[in-house]
Amino acid sequence: MSRGSASTAEPGRWEAQRSFDELGRPLRDVTFTVVDLETTGGSAAGGSMITEIGAVKVRGGEVLGEFQTLVDPGLAIPPFIAVLTGITDSMVVGAPRIEAALPAFLEFAAGTCLVAHNAPFDVGFLKHFAEQQGRPWPAFEVVDTARLARRVVTRDETPDCKLSSLARLFRSGTTPDHRALTDARATVDVLHGLIARLGALGVHTLEELATFNGRVTSAQRRKRHLAEHLPHAPGVYLFRDDADRVLYVGTSKDLRTRVRTYFTASETRSRMGEMVGLAARVDHVVCATPLEAEVRELRLIAEHTPRYNRRSRFPHKVHFLKLTRETWPRLSLVRRVLDDDADYLGPFSSRGTAEKCLAALHDTFPVRQCSDRLGREPSRSPCVLAEMQRCLSPCDGSVDPTTYAAVVRQVRDALLTRPDRVVEVINERMGGLAAEERFEEAGTHRDRLAAFVRAASRTQRLTALARLPEVVAARRDDDGRWSVHVVRHGRLAAAGVIPPGADAHDFVRVLRAGAETVLPAPGPVPAASAEESEKVLRWLEAPGVRLVEVEGEWTCPVGGAGRHLALHDAVHQSRLTLVPFDDRRGLRPVHRPAR
Repeated sequence: MSRGSASTAEPGRWEAQRSFDELGRPLRDVTFTVVDLETTGGSAAGGSMITEIGAVKVRGGEVLGEFQTLVDPGLAIPPFIAVLTGITDSMVVGAPRIEAALPAFLEFAAGTCLVAHNAPFDVGFLKHFAEQQGRPWPAFEVVDTARLARRVVTRDETPDCKLSSLARLFRSGTTPDHRALTDARATVDVLHGLIARLGALGVHTLEELATFNGRVTSAQRRKRHLAEHLPHAPGVYLFRDDADRVLYVGTSKDLRTRVRTYFTASETRSRMGEMVGLAARVDHVVCATPLEAEVRELRLIAEHTPRYNRRSRFPHKVHFLKLTRETWPRLSLVRRVLDDDADYLGPFSSRGTAEKCLAALHDTFPVRQCSDRLGREPSRSPCVLAEMQRCLSPCDGSVDPTTYAAVVRQVRDALLTRPDRVVEVINERMGGLAAEERFEEAGTHRDRLAAFVRAASRTQRLTALARLPEVVAARRDDDGRWSVHVVRHGRLAAAGVIPPGADAHDFVRVLRAGAETVLPAPGPVPAASAEESEKVLRWLEAPGVRLVEVEGEWTCPVGGAGRHLALHDAVHQSRLTLVPFDDRRGLRPVHRPAR
């Protein structure tokens, strides 16, 4: 696959100019606003109000300022809250209302990272009243000291992660007393204690702190340097072991940020921890567009079959249904497509799905199912299928070639253009079985029909794309630039992004001239894997895509299988949402008052 000139300029700039932002913001340079609230209850949405806001601004262990204000809640403070906090109705008389207190706090905290103990509670209240006032909520980054403590503090050290318990553990100079500023000061000491402990685990930046998870081992964290040479650009990354074997292939819109998460983020999959333990280096391929990255990922997985990519276990084991070209044609399961002028349906990644499609066709058309080679005038004994009227029985001369050929044409039409006959026959059979309450058998036929409709629709769409020698399409990205892709016989041959101010026609001409030469594959299949061509198709069919050049005719049959796909997809989705009667985990008792 080739790439436009714009795709190589950006990566080079990233490599040459590694700013401090790219390396992460050191915690010592981050300004934190540690905030605590006192309220009349536990739910702002339920009518609880804020009675006090306290905050401390710190950076590098130094206190830069403090903020404290009582807030008039506009309602009586419940007695048990007054006992807990010491804030009474008389104390808040004359205090500012939340409409004045919130803007003052937001001005104090502007441009900092918010910290709170049980942050969803405090931040949730603040956001609720900001929304109520029609005030935009600043894009604060938030650190929750309770969440961090649950990941680094053991039960042997303290029985719980309450603020008072942690303040004792980290020997805070302030004892929490349910007053906002006092609790905020205690939270500052807890934050500093947690940061010191996390530093020993390799957490030194705000990005690492925000994504920290205690289940990421210290061995994983020690390998975070493997991501430092990666650019902030879309592309594919490859983890390799010390023998240069590819362990895992992935893709991301931001290579460095994504690979860092394997060492510092909430990566809890044990397989990934095992993989990182074996990794010796991380290679990368910068891509011009996200689609190119996705396609390269597929190709690299197929090439290297990495042990930690689940889908790479059997990447080449696919099946096709073939309508043979012989005197007495038949349907058969095959492993590859030949240039033999036969008709094919597929590919299928599962042999079971292919067999369901085969059964649906045999249920509809009485073509022979034996694998024997039959001459022009065979003279053999009929099999049991002939006696059951499920085969025209050419083996004993029961059918002439012309009649048999007419049925084969119907099979070919069902495969390539119009599956209506299959749909009608199996729907009628399902109706009869359901009327007889033979629901399990009806379900078997339903699954066969769904498998056939999906396979036929997929084959028709892929075949339409595979026939085209070239398609050039473009789409305007969110940043205003145009992504351009050249597709030949279903394979992505080139990708690029038009630079600002460049002549679009010249760029496309150069991109096409340098695109990969792609020869058509045998039969109806694309010159790429079906998964790659489907990704390309989804991009081509996405809103906003403009066709620049199309060589050949891009058409799908009007009466094709796609007409029936929506119904079967809806049935499949509804089945996924059903709760079996013997599985009550998703059910909850409902109390209905007596009338």
